[in-house]
Amino acid sequence: MMNKLILGRYIPGDSIIHRLDPRAKLVASFYFIGIIFLCNNFISFGAMFAFTIFAILLSKISLRFFINGVKPLIWLILFTVLLQVMFSQGGEVYFKWWIFSISEFGIKNGAFIFIRFVLIIFMSTLLTLTTPPLSLSDAIEYLLRPLKTIKFPAHEISLMLSIALRFVPTLMDETEKIMNAQRARGVDFGEGNLMQKMKAIVPLLIPLFVSSFNRAEDLAIAMEARGYQGGEGRTKYRVLHWELPDTVVVIAFALLTVLLVFIRS
Repeated sequence: MMNKLILGRYIPGDSIIHRLDPRAKLVASFYFIGIIFLCNNFISFGAMFAFTIFAILLSKISLRFFINGVKPLIWLILFTVLLQVMFSQGGEVYFKWWIFSISEFGIKNGAFIFIRFVLIIFMSTLLTLTTPPLSLSDAIEYLLRPLKTIKFPAHEISLMLSIALRFVPTLMDETEKIMNAQRARGVDFGEGNLMQKMKAIVPLLIPLFVSSFNRAEDLAIAMEARGYQGGEGRTKYRVLHWELPDTVVVIAFALLTVLLVFIRS
């Protein structure tokens, strides 16, 4: 399970999506999450799904990576869907017991919630798979730059986010190594009931925390050795360039928004 976590991983490539300005991809990803709530029927969700699949095809990355991005969160998604199905009221009632009921509106709402989760995960996965963490950090810092007028630490926030994204896969790989080492010593993480499985995970935490603190100390020493003293007065090695394809992305999202509003009405 740990080695299937996609968040924070970058797959090098030369596709249209890879070459887009990271600012365009970041803004588009957040905008996508916003407009997905305009969908209120299966036709509008179909349009969003087709748009997402088209973007994935343009990235030239296998759909398998995006499905693997959903797998670690599938139980959380299904739990949310189940709550929506059991407690939503409206339309024809198919089953009712105590405070629980399954109705036409509940099933429809549960399906919408499931599709929203999958589409959001697909789009955020597309962002991280096609954008190097350092470029993503530069984009975040640039977009937060106006907040510097109120003394907001834009550079420090973007640095923390980029480090967090960069080390999520590393920590997952480290967890997998510790689990394999403990399996070799006879620990079975899939044995017993839920409480026993949770107790089996506890011994992973101490070596993982120790490894994380050691890695953080090594990173701090490396940054100091290279003369890092914050964002003030720093020049940029990587210069961001907004080009025609980035403008096309903005226009495409504007047209998608118009389509969703039209379908919604």
